[in-house]
Amino acid sequence: MRVVFMGTPDFAVTALSSIAGAGHEILAVYTQPDKAKGRSGKLQPPPVKVRAEELGIPVFQPEKLRDEDQVAALRALQPEIIVVAAYGQILPESILAIPPLGCINIHASLLPKYRGAAPIERCILEGEEKTGVTTMYMAKGLDTGDMIEQSETKILPTDTGETLTNRLAEMGGQLILSTMEKLSAGTAVRTPQKEEESSYAKMLDKSLGCMDFHKTAAELERAVRALDPWPSAFTRIDGKNVKIYGAEVTEETGTPGTIIDVTKKSFTIACGEGALRILRLQPEGKKPMDTAAFLNGKKLEKGMQVGE
Repeated sequence: MRVVFMGTPDFAVTALSSIAGAGHEILAVYTQPDKAKGRSGKLQPPPVKVRAEELGIPVFQPEKLRDEDQVAALRALQPEIIVVAAYGQILPESILAIPPLGCINIHASLLPKYRGAAPIERCILEGEEKTGVTTMYMAKGLDTGDMIEQSETKILPTDTGETLTNRLAEMGGQLILSTMEKLSAGTAVRTPQKEEESSYAKMLDKSLGCMDFHKTAAELERAVRALDPWPSAFTRIDGKNVKIYGAEVTEETGTPGTIIDVTKKSFTIACGEGALRILRLQPEGKKPMDTAAFLNGKKLEKGMQVGE
C-alpha cells in the first residue's frame, strides 16, 4: 500500500516501524518541526523524524500543513492511505479528501471516551480500569470519526504514563496493520461513535502536577503515576521544589499537607482522605532517588508542613 505517515512523539514511532516492517511503501513522513530543548536551546528532532531518517524515508516538517502549497505537494504523492498517530496538527478537509482509502488515525483510548490530546494520562488520573487503542476514519471534528477496530488492555496498579504509553504504542503498531489489511480487502467496518458516551482528555500542563493534599491519597497516587515522566507530580518541602515519582496509599490520617510519619526509608503525608507514603522523589537540582537516600541528607520531622 502507498502510505503517507504523520506522527511526532515516541508513541508514533512504533506504528511507523510496524508499517515499514510489513513491507508497505511509505512515500513520506510528516512530523512537527524540530524544537529547542534544555538550557542550550539546541534544536532536537522529533522521535518520528529520527526513525524515518533511519529508514531512509523523506521527512517533511511544515509549520502549517493547511497551506495550499503543502496540500498540493501531499496530493502529488498520490497516497492510497494516510496514517496518523499523535501528529499534533489538525488535518484540513482538503487533506482528508486526498487518499482513496481515507486518513486513518491511531488513537490511544477506547473511543468515544477520552478524545483529545492526553488520553493515556487522563485514564490513569480518572482511575479507569481499562483502556486501549482505536483505529478510526478521520473526520472534521476532533477524534469524532467512525471507528474501525479496537484493542483493549487493563490499566495495572503500577502503570505510569510512560509504561502505559509504551504498551499502547505496541498495540497500536499491531492494530494498524490489521486495519490496513481490512481496508485493502474492502472488509473494514465503520462503527459510528456514540456521542452521548464521549469525553474529552485535554492537553497536560505543568500546573496539573502541583499536589493538593486536600485531595484523597488515592487521587494523588494516581497523579504521581499518570504524570510520570511529564509534567511529573511535585510539591515543596522545606521551601524547595521536589518531584514525586513513587508513592503508595496508607490509611493513616492527619491534617492535610502534614508529615505524619518518618522512617529510614520513607515519609508519609496526610491527605484529605488517607495518606501518601513517599518512596521515590527528585529534589530540586538533583537526580531522582529513593526516599531513603534523600532522608540520609535531609532531616524531616513529624508535624512539618509540605506544599505551598
